[in-house]
Amino acid sequence: MGGDHGPPVTVAASLRFLAANPGAKILLVGQRAALEAALPRRAGAPAARLEVRHAAEAVAMDESPAAALRNKKDSSMRVAIDLVKRGEADACVSAGNTGALMAISRFVLKTLPGIDRPAIVSVLPSMTGSTYMLDLGANVDCGPEHLLQFAVMGATLVAAVEHKERPAVGLLNIGEEAIKGNEVVKEAGLLLRASGLNFIGNVEGDKIYRGGVDVVVCDGFVGNVALKTSEGLAQMLGKFLREEFTRNALTKLAAVICYPVIAAFRRRVDHRRYNGATLLGLRGIVVKSHGAADLVAYERALERAAEEVRNGVLARITERLAVAPAAGDAPPASEAAL
Repeated sequence: MGGDHGPPVTVAASLRFLAANPGAKILLVGQRAALEAALPRRAGAPAARLEVRHAAEAVAMDESPAAALRNKKDSSMRVAIDLVKRGEADACVSAGNTGALMAISRFVLKTLPGIDRPAIVSVLPSMTGSTYMLDLGANVDCGPEHLLQFAVMGATLVAAVEHKERPAVGLLNIGEEAIKGNEVVKEAGLLLRASGLNFIGNVEGDKIYRGGVDVVVCDGFVGNVALKTSEGLAQMLGKFLREEFTRNALTKLAAVICYPVIAAFRRRVDHRRYNGATLLGLRGIVVKSHGAADLVAYERALERAAEEVRNGVLARITERLAVAPAAGDAPPASEAAL
């Protein structure tokens, strides 16, 4: 029921997902009348694997997470998360209020053993493929042990869905040298070096898009600022490109000639292909779609949830955490410096 477009997008994307995934089933959770109105009148084969579950309430996009958790027990978001907890659904995908989704998911599903806080992870395009980055806004203040947990979860996720045995993990910092950064980042670096992960050290912001690192770890404040800055930059470059190609008759002609290159470039950087941020660290798979997602983007969020289910991400993270060193296993900063 959430997002900028609601059922006209989420229902249509669900039908497209079912057509591409014959073994899947979708439970549409929300106000029955609105969901059924968005369904096609002539139901085809995919619709046979689609079921509507009624929820009388919906969480508004500007509603406080605490109010949504406390007052809306029959919201579509709460009912969907309850289905995951009961095992009736393998994953939940929502384009609704991010704060409310995190609050409800954490309250209902709880965190995995060894995880103090869930993190938001998303995949971003890079020169060499893609980069997974976390946390992107769930935890504004983090300790070194939280960054270690994020790294373990992120590396396990990439190993599962990208089939990389030892993903390269980097710690986002203001410089590559181990002596740089605040105390939290320095301590996190020590923990990561002792973790057994394929930790390549500190990475600067440009590394996110230059590639060479599979997982970039940071706290939610830094991650969200970096993400929103990147989105703004992409929008600015797109606007400048359109302006230059439509400046006069000659540039319009150049645009026609260059159209195949422009189209290929747009496909490579199309944000819709990377839609779907996972709330990692919960006892269930929850994927947050961008609120402005269209048909293509929302279908991609559904695909991301299905990939995590098929690849057993939850079981892999649980197993990895069971053998991960505790935060106290790293040497003190003074000893490491010596």
